[in-house]
Amino acid sequence: MTGRVEATLAELGLTLPDVVPPLASYQPAVRSGVYVYTAGQLPMVDGKLPVTGKVGGEVTPEEAKKLARICALNALAAVKSVTGDLDRIARVVKVVGFVASASDFTGQPAVLNGASELLGEVLGDKGVHARSAVGVAVLPLDAPVEVEIQVELVQD
Repeated sequence: MTGRVEATLAELGLTLPDVVPPLASYQPAVRSGVYVYTAGQLPMVDGKLPVTGKVGGEVTPEEAKKLARICALNALAAVKSVTGDLDRIARVVKVVGFVASASDFTGQPAVLNGASELLGEVLGDKGVHARSAVGVAVLPLDAPVEVEIQVELVQD
């Protein structure tokens, strides 16, 4: 049976992907009490990065914003992998996003809006969160964007 959150994803024309396998020695998500912390999620689609490079260089801010949406979707998949049900999310507490940026690019917050907007569309008020948007020189696999989230779960 599909829960409300996954039904909302379907209404948006989205499907929850398989959890992206770790690239190194870590878990995609870990639960601690009522919180789930995800590892940084790259914008992997079917096991590949659709685009690589620096935002403001090889990658446009508009492309990067779409990639941030994919990162958030992958983060929700990671949350589900440890909770079994996205309807257990009480709220998204924090989003941290990293943008591999050309040296003169300063639009990191607008790029990360892709992730924030997806979480709001899917979770409504439960998707409203605190956030950091950080420009970095390079990300794993030359990904343009990486996003991690922390969620609070409904208490059992």
